Amino acid sequence: MVCLSTAATGFFVSIDGWYAALHKPTWNPPGWIFGPVWTVLYLMMGVAAWLVWREGGWKARLRPLGLFLVQLLLNAIWTPVFFGMHQIGLALADITLLWLSLAATLIAFWRVSRPAGLLLVPYLAWVSFAAFLNFTLWRMN
Repeated sequence: MVCLSTAATGFFVSIDGWYAALHKPTWNPPGWIFGPVWTVLYLMMGVAAWLVWREGGWKARLRPLGLFLVQLLLNAIWTPVFFGMHQIGLALADITLLWLSLAATLIAFWRVSRPAGLLLVPYLAWVSFAAFLNFTLWRMN
């Protein structure tokens, strides 16, 4: 449920003509791909968090689950900063912190449940790509 509420932040920010007017690299993916990718990733994140939680709940797994919430918050912040505030540089700082906290979360999850850690690998790969795209957009604009 928490993962889905993070995904919902995108519904409160309109993607207006500002993004369409940005200079983009030739490898920028089409807009329609982001929704399906994020949907699958949020489902995988939810399953990963559940796998860790069932290994003792919040008391036993406070560190990995706390890291998970931190990266989820940073994920939720990125969309309004980038699309709502049009702050590409600030969004780049956010996604850098997101990447670092996600890498720490993946390691912490892996130590509790290897399947949980593996479920976060595609998410880390996508955030890596998104961070590079964010960096490229910042440099080009």
